[in-house]
Amino acid sequence: MTHFQFFRIPPTSLQRRSFIIAAGSLAAILAFGGRAQAVEGGTVPALAQEKSKATLYRNPNCSCCLDYAAYLRGAGFDVTVDSNQNLAAVRKQLHVPEKFAGCHVTAIGRYAVEGHVSVTSINKLLAEHPDIVGISIPGMPPGTPGMTGVKTGPIPVYEIGSGSVPAKIFAKE
Repeated sequence: MTHFQFFRIPPTSLQRRSFIIAAGSLAAILAFGGRAQAVEGGTVPALAQEKSKATLYRNPNCSCCLDYAAYLRGAGFDVTVDSNQNLAAVRKQLHVPEKFAGCHVTAIGRYAVEGHVSVTSINKLLAEHPDIVGISIPGMPPGTPGMTGVKTGPIPVYEIGSGSVPAKIFAKE
């Protein structure tokens, strides 16, 4: 007659630790979906993939603003477009000085994003949470997101500080 014996392996702290690590990893994968999204400037972890709401204020006669809104949507932003005749009033409400004015202004969270700023710079702004009003690429430089043409060199992205703080460069694109 054959008898099968089951051997009980006594638990060790190493086995417990491995179990806890595995359980924590599984919980994180289930909570955040375990996916990552490729965007301009790198990969965004699943936690950062939640759609940020953005309101783009534009002159109704400008079509590049709609191209920029499509660019932001393609990068995962939930964009509402407001064709406002009085951008000066919107900029004043968002505390954006005239010297930073671009083609349009976008409100994302507590920040103003002025002009054709790339998703890379916007993601940096949202990740770092600096104590500034926002960021800006003044004017309508060719080759920037939403603009046709070829970029002729690095384009500075300026910090929009509060008050009379001199402009600093936030990033270069």
